Amino acid sequence: MEKLEEFVTSTINDNIWSVIPYLLIAAGLYFGITTLLVQLRMIPEMFRSVVDRGGETKADAEGISSFKAFTISAASRVGTGNVAGVAVAITLGGPGAVFWMWMIALLGGATAFVESTLAQLWKAREEDGTYRGGPAYYLTRGLNARWLAIVFAVAITLTFGFVYNSIQSNSIAEALSTSVGTESMTFKAVIGVILAIITGLIIFGGVKRIANFTQVIVPVMALLYLAVGIIVVLLNITEVPGMITEIISHALGFKEIAGATIGAAFMNGMRRGLFSNEAGQGSAPNAAATATVSHPVKQGLVQTLGVYFDTLLVCTITAFVILLGNPKVGEEVKGAALTQASLASEVGDWGIHFVTLILFFLAFSSVIGNYYLAQANLEFFTQSKTAMTVFRVAVMLCVFGGAVGSVPLVWALGDTFAAIMVFINLIAIIPLGGVAVKLLKNYNQQKAKGLDPIFHRDMLPELKNIECWDGADACTRRGGQIVREV
Repeated sequence: MEKLEEFVTSTINDNIWSVIPYLLIAAGLYFGITTLLVQLRMIPEMFRSVVDRGGETKADAEGISSFKAFTISAASRVGTGNVAGVAVAITLGGPGAVFWMWMIALLGGATAFVESTLAQLWKAREEDGTYRGGPAYYLTRGLNARWLAIVFAVAITLTFGFVYNSIQSNSIAEALSTSVGTESMTFKAVIGVILAIITGLIIFGGVKRIANFTQVIVPVMALLYLAVGIIVVLLNITEVPGMITEIISHALGFKEIAGATIGAAFMNGMRRGLFSNEAGQGSAPNAAATATVSHPVKQGLVQTLGVYFDTLLVCTITAFVILLGNPKVGEEVKGAALTQASLASEVGDWGIHFVTLILFFLAFSSVIGNYYLAQANLEFFTQSKTAMTVFRVAVMLCVFGGAVGSVPLVWALGDTFAAIMVFINLIAIIPLGGVAVKLLKNYNQQKAKGLDPIFHRDMLPELKNIECWDGADACTRRGGQIVREV
C-alpha cells in the first residue's frame, strides 16, 4: 500500500501537477478577458438567476429547477474538500495555500461560467422530460470529437463514481473515529457498511430523489457550519488582520515556515481549491445541464456563484478556524481531525462532534452528488438497466472501501483523476469559448431592453447539433406569462 501511495504521489501527481495549475490559470485569464470579467461584473445577476423560475415551459414540466441543479452541483462541491481538504492544504502548504485557493476560485469563476453555459446549450432531453448533458455532450456535438468524449466520460465516471466517493466516506469514517476516540478498523468497517446501505437507498431512487435530498440537506448543513465558523471568527476578531497578513505573506514568499515554501503553498492551494470548487474540471456542467432555464447563460451564472459559495465562503471559514487555532504546519498530514481540533480549541470539546456531524452530512451529500455526475456520463454510453445496476453496486462497494482505506492514498488518487479531467475538459471549452461569449452577448442585449432573456437556436443559426432550444415548438414563460417563440 505504501509503495502504491508513493508511486501515485511522486511519480504521477508530481509530474501532472507541474502543468495543471498553469493551464487552469491560463484558461481563467482567457475566459475572464473574453467575457469582460463576467465572474465579477454579473454577480448581482447570479443571485437573480439561482432563484429564477421564468424559464419553465409546458414541455419542461418534468424538469428540475435552476436551484435544484445548483444544489446537485453544490452537493458535489461542498463536502470533504471544504473541511478536510482545506486542512490538508494548510498542513502541507502553510497559510499561503489559502491565498491560492482564493485565486483559483476568482479565476475559475469565468471558466465555470463557460463550461456550464456550453453544457446547457448542447444538453439532451430524456423521455421523462428531464435533461442530461456535460462535457461528453459538448465534446461530441460542439467539437465533433466523440472519441475524446468517450475518454472524458470514462474518466469522470471512475473519478466521481469511485475515487471521490471513497474520499468522502474516508473522511466521514476518520471524523467519526476521532469523535469516539478509536482507530479500530472494525469500527470503520461498520461505518462503511452503514454508509453503503444508505447510499444504495438513495441512488436507486433516481435523479429527482437525488435533487430533493440535496436541496434540503446542503443549504442547511452549510449554513449551520458557516454560522459556527463566523462566531469563532468574531470571538477572535482582533487576530483576523494578522492572520490575513500571514496568509498573503506566506503565499507570496515573504515568509517561509517548516516545510511549507511558496511552491508548496501554490501547489497545495491549487490542488485543494480545484478539488473543492471543481471549476474547469468538467463536473459541474453535468448538473448544470439538468436545469430548466430560459437561457443557457442563466445556468452559467448560477454555477459561477456555486464556485464562490464553495471556496470564498465555506473553505475560507474552515481556513480561518484552523489558522486561529494555531496549527502545527508541515508535520503529519491531518484531514478532518485538524479542523476538529482547531474548532474544539475555540469552543470546547463539543466542536469535535459538531464537525463530525457537519462533515457527515456534507460528505454524504457529496457522495450522492458525485454519483449523479458519474451516472449522467455512464448514460452517455448506455441506457441499460443492468449496466446501471452494476454501476450502483460498484459505487456502494467504493463507499465501503473508502471508509477503511488509507487517507493519503485516496487523496492522491483524487488528485490524479482530477488532473485528467481538467486536461480533457480544457481541450473542449477553450475552442468553444467563443460560443459562450456569443450567448452572453445575446443575453445582455435582451437585458438591455428590459426583457427576461430567452434563447432559441434560431438566434444563433450557425451553431450545429443543438437538440433542445427549439423555439418553433416551445412555449416560454416571460414576465409571468406564456409566450410562443417563433
